[in-house]
Amino acid sequence: MNTAADSASKFSPEVRATESDGGGPRPTIKLNVWYGSSHHEVHLPAQSTFGDVKTLLVNITGLEPEQQRLFFRGIEKGDNQHLHLEGVKDKSKIFLLEGTASKERKAEETRKQNEMSRAFDAIADVRAEVDKLSNRVTAIEVAVNAGNKASGKEFLVLTELLMSQLLKLDSIDAEGEAKLQRKAEVRRVQTLVDKLDSLKVRNSNPFIDSSNAVRVTTQWETFDSGMESSDAPSDNSPSTIVSRDWERFD
Repeated sequence: MNTAADSASKFSPEVRATESDGGGPRPTIKLNVWYGSSHHEVHLPAQSTFGDVKTLLVNITGLEPEQQRLFFRGIEKGDNQHLHLEGVKDKSKIFLLEGTASKERKAEETRKQNEMSRAFDAIADVRAEVDKLSNRVTAIEVAVNAGNKASGKEFLVLTELLMSQLLKLDSIDAEGEAKLQRKAEVRRVQTLVDKLDSLKVRNSNPFIDSSNAVRVTTQWETFDSGMESSDAPSDNSPSTIVSRDWERFD
């Protein structure tokens, strides 16, 4: 009695035997699949469908079945069409093209990655500038704490420079992690501006009684179109409260 191995030996080296549903041998053929400039060999039963070929090509090409278009003799084949009925034989050549929708999706993903990369770079540039400005604010803080008077122009210049960095951050189109980084940098700039406001008040009168010191509060709101100033300080209040409402952006 012939064994399965005996039956398999009847086929050429390029054609191997598998067991069919009926128990008889079913030949496995080799297909040459061309994808761009690359060439791949796949082996599967001759009565398989083109959909089966696509399934085999997923791990080879990285394309999901719905992203693949298979052509045989210049004609695109459907997933349910059988190889042997369409004239596909051992060593036949099949051409694989990537679907238009897949290409467009990849192009969109690449575009988003490039935009995110540009956003990271832009935020990093702002961060470097804010680091320098932060050092200057710290220098003023040290001077004021030591009882030395800082130049009023320095407060004005630093505030304008910090606000210009806020405008740069506002112009950065960011999503995901880049958006979180941008938001963190915005808060850092806002904190530095608030500190400058407080130091400016102390600098104008370093010997003022701390119990009656001018208190500066800055409220940052949604930063979309610019900045607004609210009520001016009251001259009659023993403890003047200056409130400036800045718009805060996410």
